[in-house]
Amino acid sequence: MDIHTFSAYGYFFMLVFLVVGSYSYIYHLYKNRKDASGVDYEHYSNMALKDDIGDTPVKPISDEKKK
Repeated sequence: MDIHTFSAYGYFFMLVFLVVGSYSYIYHLYKNRKDASGVDYEHYSNMALKDDIGDTPVKPISDEKKK
């Protein structure tokens, strides 16, 4: 087995490992959307795009105190 064959096998197995790792991480993120405090951060994903003064808030806050 020469170095080119060994390099090709290494490249293939590294590529498979990275693809499986990436998909498992994405699955983990979508499975556990809420953190420990119960906040779903998907509401905050457009905060950078919708930052004009006239845009609606990401999460509206009322002036009334919670009972």
